[in-house]
Amino acid sequence: MPQVPQRLDASAVRAWCGFALRALGRAREEIDAINVYPVADGDTGTNLYLTVESATAAVEAVFAGHAALAGGKEAPGGPEALDGREALDGHEAVTGQAVSPGRAPEGPALADAVHAMAHGALIGARGNSGTILAQLLRGMAQVLAADSDATHTDGQGLRLALRRAADSARQAVVHPVEGTVLTVASAAADAASGAEGDCGAVARAAYEGARAALAATPGQLAVLERAGVVDAGGRGLVAVLGALVETFTGEAPAAAAVPVLAGHARVGADSEATGLHARVDAAVTEPLGELGELGEVGECADGTPAPEEGGPAFEVIYLLEAEDAAVARLRDRLDALGDSLVVVGGDGLWNVHVHVDDAGAAVEAGVEAGRPYRIRITHFGLDDAHTTGAGNRPVRERVERAVVAVVPGEGLAGLYAEAGATTVLARPGEPPASGELVEAVRRAHAREVVLLPNDAELRHTAAAAAEQARTEGVRVALIPTRSAVQGIAALAVHEPGRRFDEDVVAMTSAAGATRYAEVEVAERQSWTMAGICQAGDILGLIEGDVAVIGSDVTATAEAVLNRMLAAGGEMVTLVLGDEAPDTIAAHLESRVRESYLAVDTVVYRGGRQGALLLIGVE
Repeated sequence: MPQVPQRLDASAVRAWCGFALRALGRAREEIDAINVYPVADGDTGTNLYLTVESATAAVEAVFAGHAALAGGKEAPGGPEALDGREALDGHEAVTGQAVSPGRAPEGPALADAVHAMAHGALIGARGNSGTILAQLLRGMAQVLAADSDATHTDGQGLRLALRRAADSARQAVVHPVEGTVLTVASAAADAASGAEGDCGAVARAAYEGARAALAATPGQLAVLERAGVVDAGGRGLVAVLGALVETFTGEAPAAAAVPVLAGHARVGADSEATGLHARVDAAVTEPLGELGELGEVGECADGTPAPEEGGPAFEVIYLLEAEDAAVARLRDRLDALGDSLVVVGGDGLWNVHVHVDDAGAAVEAGVEAGRPYRIRITHFGLDDAHTTGAGNRPVRERVERAVVAVVPGEGLAGLYAEAGATTVLARPGEPPASGELVEAVRRAHAREVVLLPNDAELRHTAAAAAEQARTEGVRVALIPTRSAVQGIAALAVHEPGRRFDEDVVAMTSAAGATRYAEVEVAERQSWTMAGICQAGDILGLIEGDVAVIGSDVTATAEAVLNRMLAAGGEMVTLVLGDEAPDTIAAHLESRVRESYLAVDTVVYRGGRQGALLLIGVE
């Protein structure tokens, strides 16, 4: 067992995230099963897990970056199995994924850890409960990272943090309702405020207060009482607070069964028959520049009273870069458009969640307020309990085989989708979590799935997702593609009519025969395999290592391409990012035609993919 933290520091934050992720992993299905308010679509537990997984990954990145800057000496941390993510390598340190220098050698600062936790939760929040949990963590971070002379590392600091968390989450919900996770959070803060002693004593008081409030939620919301369950979001928060107790005491609170009434058996038994999972992916007809995945899980556990009959047809979620004044106007506009409105965040970055009938209008409101991205729209199916209250929907037949791929930009996402793949979008600095990959496998709805992570840093995440999918009866083969261009090569030879093993071997062979490179901009001075680079230099990376340092994008790309083709090749694939020069593709194509007569070139637009250019040589 790792050493129990004696105070609130970065290691305690890391341990808490790890314990919370494990607790939600164990309770996920149980929480999903009791999710009935206001949309009974059974995924609150999954959404909370994905939110905490994103927070955990962000904290791990801070520790990994600190370890890299400190010469590879890892600081003591939380439980051994946090998320399976590796430390940042030299490439990430060069391109900006590592934390800033100046840390004490014993570990990252508390402020860095809590900021990372809150930011990770914000960008990875899923569903209403996940969005509210992100705001709870942000509220705690505001106290724990405050720049003041007062100490916030003891029991008093934890009391203040829990109070700020509950208050800020309540303020983020436009129409708070009692009997939800907001009630449970407030009760936890109230109980903590009366506790004396160290962080362990305060955490235990908060946990017990939350448990008591959770048990009372059926008496506060009629829909919970009719279903015979407690609030699902509140149940998830209790699990997170139980992890906080384990962090500071070394002992997990005794597992308590979810309080249910007589009707709970009906909820679990009828959820499939009544079409509670029968949602269909929404189509966005107006191109908005940076669309994220559509049809993500669409749970909402809190916000406004659920109507007995009818209700908005769409759930809309997006991240938004906007000023505070614009967000205030956005709240008013979205409040008039729909319900279940939650807007969390600050400092220019927000997570917006709302239920509406006009999804386009909700997104347009975000465009007027600032820059929305990672847009996810879920259409509650025609027989969903939220829109009709009952009904049956035929179960969609599983297809025999599907490909699930992680892609770095919207352009490639479209290309992969045209080839029949189910895609997961990975934005710069925002790698997908294993839960997102599992959800994509479920969306593919196939008996056999070929998984393409398309990133060396995602191989462990993809392996965890594959293992989870196998426990659900799906046959999964993981091809360890390290770049999207290797994925393109694998997808080009994919033949669903072949035997599964033969198809996997052919795809693996095609990916392995494809060398890959990237052209990027250095964000800081650093040592590389090719020498010292300065911030703003153009880097050409071949197979993950810096091979060329230049000042001109086109010249650097040409040098990289020449090095790759010197070893032979038959096909060059170029994937252009949005910031690549307009003339670079024509120049490289001409260069290939002139010097390598037997080599063909194909060009794709990758969109906002992080790298200026991806190069593949088969």
